[in-house]
Amino acid sequence: MKIKHISTLSALLLFVAACAPATPIEPTPDVNAVRTSAAYTVVAELTLTAALFTPTALPPTETFTPEPPTETPTEAFTTDPTQVALGTPVALCDNYSFDPATVDVTIPDGTPMTANQEFVKTWKIKNTGNCTWGEGYSLVYAYGERMGGDPVKLSAAILPGQEVEVSVNFKAPGKIGEYTSAWQMSNANGITFGKAVFVKIIVQ
Repeated sequence: MKIKHISTLSALLLFVAACAPATPIEPTPDVNAVRTSAAYTVVAELTLTAALFTPTALPPTETFTPEPPTETPTEAFTTDPTQVALGTPVALCDNYSFDPATVDVTIPDGTPMTANQEFVKTWKIKNTGNCTWGEGYSLVYAYGERMGGDPVKLSAAILPGQEVEVSVNFKAPGKIGEYTSAWQMSNANGITFGKAVFVKIIVQ
């Protein structure tokens, strides 16, 4: 009877041993420790990301401000080398004026003409510049109807302050109408100056 009891006990122990798990059971992890570790990992990743995206300050650049261009004054009138050597202001070298009441010596404005009629228009002007009008100075066409105008050369030198009569040979157009021609003084360099004078005719 005792032997049978021992055999039963042995069989029970063998059965328990066979049902036991093959690997040892791991202990349950500490939840607080896991949370702390995860928190440290997130902080480390944020720090690394911030370091990568932190802008690097660029060195200051100098701002270049261009200087305004220097304006070169232009000469309104011609330059006479003699007057420049004497220190005479260029703007006062060549100029003239006229009296509206006496400027038209011949052919007043509105004078009637026949078709193709030839005539001479003469104006009286005054040299108001500081340069003497000599060879090369002439009255030249400015604008309007030229009417075949041919300027007459100056017969003598015109001193500053002196009055002179200047003339142009014209030929009236062949068609009926009113015609105006404007002329202006020119110096030896071909540069015009002063206010233009006019001739106005009516072809009938």
